Amino acid sequence: MTRTFDLTDYLRAEVARVDAALERALDAEAVHGLAAGVRAAVAHGVRSGGKRLRPVLCVEAWRAVRRAKGLGGDAAPDAAYDLAVSLELIHAYSLMHDDLPCMDDADLRRGQPTTWKVHGEADTVAGGVALIPLAALQALRSARALGCTEAVARRAAETLLGAAGSGGMVGGQGLDLLGEDRALSSDELDELHAHKTGALLTASLWVGGIAAEASEAQEAALVGYGRRIGLAFQIADDVLDATASAEALGKRPSDSDLGKSTYVALHGVDEARTRGVEQVDQGLAALSAGGLESPALTALAHYVMERDR
Repeated sequence: MTRTFDLTDYLRAEVARVDAALERALDAEAVHGLAAGVRAAVAHGVRSGGKRLRPVLCVEAWRAVRRAKGLGGDAAPDAAYDLAVSLELIHAYSLMHDDLPCMDDADLRRGQPTTWKVHGEADTVAGGVALIPLAALQALRSARALGCTEAVARRAAETLLGAAGSGGMVGGQGLDLLGEDRALSSDELDELHAHKTGALLTASLWVGGIAAEASEAQEAALVGYGRRIGLAFQIADDVLDATASAEALGKRPSDSDLGKSTYVALHGVDEARTRGVEQVDQGLAALSAGGLESPALTALAHYVMERDR
C-alpha cells in the first residue's frame, strides 16, 4: 500500500462528506413525496452504513481527471459528492432487494437487521424500486450543479442506469440466481461478477470521469481500473466469507450457505487471493496507461484486497 498516503484519515473525511450528501438526497422533495412506509424503508436502506466505496471512487475519479487536465481537483465541491451518491442510492436498492426472502433471505447485514426485517417485504420492494428513478434524478441535478452541460449530465445519468440495469448489475443478479446449486466455471464466475459487482463499481469511476470531461483515453483508463478492481472486490468478499465469521462480517447468510459458486470454492483461499492481487495490479497498470496518477486510487485498489470486512 502507498506508504505516504494516509488512507484511514482520507476515508474518514470522504465518508463523512458522502454521508452528508446522502442526507441531502434523503431530504429531496421527491423522497418526501413517497408514502410514509416506503420512505422509511428507503431511509433505512440508505443509512445502513457500509464502506461508501462507490461514491468515494466517483469523486476521486473526478479529482484525478481534473488534476491531469491542470484544473486542480483536490478541493471537491458538495456537488461532486451529490453526484457520487447517485451510485450509492443504486447500491442501497440492490442490497435491499438482494436481502429479500425471495432472493437471499438475509436477516443480517452490516451487523444490523436487514431492511425487510424492519420495514416488511412490501415497503422494502417499493423502496428499492423508488431508489432507481431517485438516483437518476440525483445524477442529473447534481451534474448540472457541478457545472456539466446538459449533454454531459445526461450521459452521466445514462451511464449510471446502464450499469444498474439488465446489461449490468440486474443481469448479474439474474446470473447469480441461475447459478445457485450449480458449479460455475472460472469464466462464468468472472462474467457473473463483472456484471453483478463490477458494473456499478466501474460506473462509479466512469461517471466521475464523465463529469470531469475526461478524454477518451482517460475514460478507458478509469473503466479498465474499475473492472479489475470490481473483480478483486468480489474475490476479497469470497475469501472473507470463507475465513471470517458471520459476526465479524456482520451479515448472514454467506454465499456458500446459499449454494453459490465462489472463487474460493473454485481455486482455494491462497489461489483466490493471488488472483485478486493480480487484478489490482492490472487495474493500476490501466490507470497509469491513461496518464492518471492518484495516490488515493492506488491506496483504494490495495484496500479492496486487504480489508477485513
